[in-house]
Amino acid sequence: MNQTDHSTSSAKTWVITGASSGLGQSLAFAALNRGDRVAATFRKPEQAEAFEARFPDRAKGIVLDVTHIDQIAKVAKDIEQAFGKIDILVNNAGFGMAGAIEETSLAEARAMFEANFFGALAITQAFLPMLRNQRQGRIFQISSHGGIKAFPGFGMYNASKFALEGMSEALAAEVAPLGIQVTIVQPGPFRTGFAGSGFQLAADRIADYDETAGTFRTKIKGVNGKQEGDPDKAADILVDLAHSDKAPLRLPLGTIPLVTIQSKLDQVQADLDANREIAALAVFE
Repeated sequence: MNQTDHSTSSAKTWVITGASSGLGQSLAFAALNRGDRVAATFRKPEQAEAFEARFPDRAKGIVLDVTHIDQIAKVAKDIEQAFGKIDILVNNAGFGMAGAIEETSLAEARAMFEANFFGALAITQAFLPMLRNQRQGRIFQISSHGGIKAFPGFGMYNASKFALEGMSEALAAEVAPLGIQVTIVQPGPFRTGFAGSGFQLAADRIADYDETAGTFRTKIKGVNGKQEGDPDKAADILVDLAHSDKAPLRLPLGTIPLVTIQSKLDQVQADLDANREIAALAVFE
C-alpha cells in the first residue's frame, strides 16, 4: 500500500497485535495510510523500529509476545501515555497447528491456547478500562471460519478460536451499554504467513488418522501462497468498518467462510429439527 495524505480530523487510534506480517501488518499500514495512529506489537525489536521509522509521528512499535502476560499491563499503560486514548483494539496475534486430537500433546494444546485465547483475553482485559472510561471504542477479535466450524486435523486450533468467539460474544453483550462494540472477524484462507513457516504440526503421528487429520496436515502446507484471501483488501474493509457506524457481531471475510459457516448452520439446524421431541423428554412433567 502507498502512503497517502488524509485529513486527521476524524483520525482513529489503533492497537494491533501481531503486526509482523499477514493481516496484522496489512491492517496497520492501511490504518496509517488512512491518516490514523497505530500502536502495533512485534516479536523483534528491528521490526518495531522499522515500523516507527515509516510513520514517525503516528506509529508506535512495541516488542511483545502476547503469551508473556506479565508484560501486557505495562504495554497498555505505555500506549495510553503515548496516545492518550485508543479507539480500536485488534487482537490478531496467534498461530495455527495441524494434528489429530489424540496426536496433540497437552503442552502443544496449552501453547495454542496461550497465544490464540489467553493472550487475546489478557490484551482485551488490559484495554477495557480505557474503553470504559471513554464510553466508546471498537474491538476486532480476529477469529477464523474455523472458529465456528471444526475440521479434522485442525481441532485444537478450532478449539482455541471457538473459545475466543464464545468469550467475545459474551463480551459484546456486556460492553454494548458502555458504548463499546465488538466484532468477531472470521477470515477464510488468506495469503499470509499463517500456513507457512510459522504453522506447526503436532509432534506425534498416529497412522490410524492418516486418512482424516493426516490429509489436513498435507493440504495446509500445499495451499500456502495459493489462498483466495487478499490481506490488503481485508485490511481496507476493516478500516472502512472502523470509520463507520456499522458493527456486526460477526464478519466473514472471503467466499470460503460463507460456505463453511452456512454448512455449520445447516448441520445445527438439521440436528435441532431431528431431535426436538427427544430434547423435550428431558424436562420435569
